[in-house]
Amino acid sequence: MGKTEGRPYLHTDGSARSVSFWRPGKQIRSLMSNLSDIGFPVESHEEFLELINQAYERGKSIEAEMGQYIQYEDASGAELWLQINQAEELIGMNPHFNGKSRRWVCITGPVNRPESELDGAFHGWAAPEFPNRPETGMYPFVFDVPNFYTMGEFDFPKSHLVQLTAFAQEITLYDKESDFLDSQPEDFPMSAQSFIPSGLFDLGEQGPKEPQALGILSGVIKQHEKLTSTLKKGAFHWMLVETLGGEVDVVTDASLCNKAPKEGGIVHGNFWLSGKIIGAPKYRKVVWTNWL
Repeated sequence: MGKTEGRPYLHTDGSARSVSFWRPGKQIRSLMSNLSDIGFPVESHEEFLELINQAYERGKSIEAEMGQYIQYEDASGAELWLQINQAEELIGMNPHFNGKSRRWVCITGPVNRPESELDGAFHGWAAPEFPNRPETGMYPFVFDVPNFYTMGEFDFPKSHLVQLTAFAQEITLYDKESDFLDSQPEDFPMSAQSFIPSGLFDLGEQGPKEPQALGILSGVIKQHEKLTSTLKKGAFHWMLVETLGGEVDVVTDASLCNKAPKEGGIVHGNFWLSGKIIGAPKYRKVVWTNWL
């Protein structure tokens, strides 16, 4: 693969300018699962690196505070965000799906992500009754942000419009609400539109130290479409879902589904959450000039 002007050379061994690559295997396995939810099934380290190279070749460079992102936008709506630090090392990648969902979230602050200096997340409250007042929201939750360091400074707390995508880890589809309600256990039934911020539980000695971008949700399917990625030709389902706190785009590997989605049906499962802030302030690099 040839060098792209203005960007570091990406070797087929997964390094940028001969710098060793990347993250612990456990995180790569989790990432592989999320990739299949947007049509990029990879079953080996070699396939993973091939996908990275394809995304790098077709992506565009976006300057960031801590380096740069290479954003690949697939025709299906799937996105891959490669991370390159200031030393021009390839240090990570996050998937996203650019969907139709829009919801108001009162952002209360950033969440530390030690895995990569270009990772980032926000903590916020869903659907605040009054702007900039998180205590009037329905529930707290955390979502990862693939383009975190392309954004400028924020004031907190502050209400923002968010496009939120839920990547299925476990998923069950129901044709109608009554089928879902009949399936619920008597001791802890969930409503057809519900959300549990599971990523905020079990922090500390036994679990992760930082809040995770995870949720258990159920919701009504407003729209759906079966899509195929351009790069890997993997099939996946996209659903626009109304749940407690607003809309969410749900994506899932087609092979995970017990049946095809149906408009007016119910989706329920465990999800990883990735979001983008609509109309976020842009990062601007400060260039100092000596006028003397």
